Amino acid sequence: MKTDMTRGGIIGIILRFTLPLFVGNVFQTLYNMADTIIVGRTVGEGALAAVGSTGTIMFLMQGFAVGLTTGFTVLTSQAFGAGDEKRMRHSVANSCLLSLISAALITAVFLLVMNPLLHVMNTPDNIFADACTYISIIAWGLIACVAYNLGSALLRAVGNSRVPLYTLLFSAGLNVVLDLVCIINFHMGVAGAAVATDFSQALSAIICFLYIYKKEKSLLPQRGEWKIYRKDTGVQMSIALPMALQFGITASGTMIMQSAINIFGSTAVAAITAGGKFQGMLSQGMQSMGQTMATFSGQNFGAGKFSRVRKSVRDAVVIEILYSLISGVLAWFLTPATLGFFFSGDTDIASLVPWANAYVHLCVTCYIPLSMIFIFRNVMQGCGYGFLPMMGGVVEFFSRLLMAWLAMKTLNSTFAVACDPFAWLTAGIFTGVSYLFVMKDIRKKHGEGVAEADAG
Repeated sequence: MKTDMTRGGIIGIILRFTLPLFVGNVFQTLYNMADTIIVGRTVGEGALAAVGSTGTIMFLMQGFAVGLTTGFTVLTSQAFGAGDEKRMRHSVANSCLLSLISAALITAVFLLVMNPLLHVMNTPDNIFADACTYISIIAWGLIACVAYNLGSALLRAVGNSRVPLYTLLFSAGLNVVLDLVCIINFHMGVAGAAVATDFSQALSAIICFLYIYKKEKSLLPQRGEWKIYRKDTGVQMSIALPMALQFGITASGTMIMQSAINIFGSTAVAAITAGGKFQGMLSQGMQSMGQTMATFSGQNFGAGKFSRVRKSVRDAVVIEILYSLISGVLAWFLTPATLGFFFSGDTDIASLVPWANAYVHLCVTCYIPLSMIFIFRNVMQGCGYGFLPMMGGVVEFFSRLLMAWLAMKTLNSTFAVACDPFAWLTAGIFTGVSYLFVMKDIRKKHGEGVAEADAG
């Protein structure tokens, strides 16, 4: 099920590869939303607010996992595009060993800082205990998150986006079942939701690696190849660390935003959590396109087909502008109707609608810049450029910091809900300019690569 992206029609390849990723990402969002919906409807608004208040910390942990594993496998994608199977196997061995070390370190750090971090984020007292319980259990399961993202990234590196989709479909269903069993049958509350998430991710990882073992033999290192390769480690870390830091910096900005939202009380937290989940699901098409562009650019960069990378960006931009407009309309009009899914019948939905609308409506105005971030950032990373995408994360961080500071200084909720869209706008401009710089640098170093005819 490999896909060689170095030849053939660009738009067709992009769409065929993106569609399974999109479906998978939507199901992963639903998978994460299951905790929110089931907790909100069975345990209550306070429990939902507790889970929602930790969403930014969860994003930070998972962001490190995604950034590192995606960065480790860029070399795999480039080696596949270049037809270098030996280096591809070495990169896989290195990726697995580096991921194990990283998972242990990240887990230990987060468990140590979790309690004070929740205090710093102004987590309301009435939801603090549940919030700490939920996110601590998620942290203990981080190894499963790292393993699943590594397995998926390895498969995507060789052009296989379908198997990660199938594993997600199965584990998403399992997560819902386990949520219901743990919360309703065993009365575990928010702890049950966290356990269900960890177990489902672990199963996804097992399925991915079983598939690699059975079907993708070219990815399997030979017996004597399971070791750390100094040269490959240097290359992989130079890409993965900036990617992880970029996710971490972005997540830190969202944590600051959450701190600003928390000062307006648990009702605001619950409403914005629910609205954010819905608009987050709609934005998965943007993330999916970004993942596609990382693989496409990685393979074509490895093959020396640089003009093909530039042409793919032009096609992706057109597709994403159309997608952003459609998803923006859906988010604008449907958000109030979706709130009922997250809460039990005795919740006053009318009190939540203004908070959810205020956040989602501002986000919609910056969907196009957000989609551009995913395209430009992933193309640069696929070509081995990690610093500028990371700096895009820095721009996002300071943009959110400014809005959050204004919110807490003036107690004006508009600044709090503007954190995300303002960050997307500024980072979208920065990554667009950075992409132009990277393409100029590639032309300077490598010329046009293979003849322009290779784009067809």
